[in-house]
Amino acid sequence: MAVLRIICAIFLFISALVVIVSVLLQQGSRQGLGAIAGGAETFFGKNKAKSYEGKLALATKISAGAFIVLSIVITAIS
Repeated sequence: MAVLRIICAIFLFISALVVIVSVLLQQGSRQGLGAIAGGAETFFGKNKAKSYEGKLALATKISAGAFIVLSIVITAIS
């Protein structure tokens, strides 16, 4: 069980780093007055998932989910 705990801890550390980096690379949702005029068009655009921001959001969601699951697994192992 000690080896499994170490492996999970390594993956937990990596997923934590991915969450931190992906959140820091994302742009803020408030862009000032420009967001009022044209921000909604980019939010509801068809190609948002293919953009850089969409990929960062997906990476954040996946790594946050992995972080939560690995935290629960490490707690259950201990």
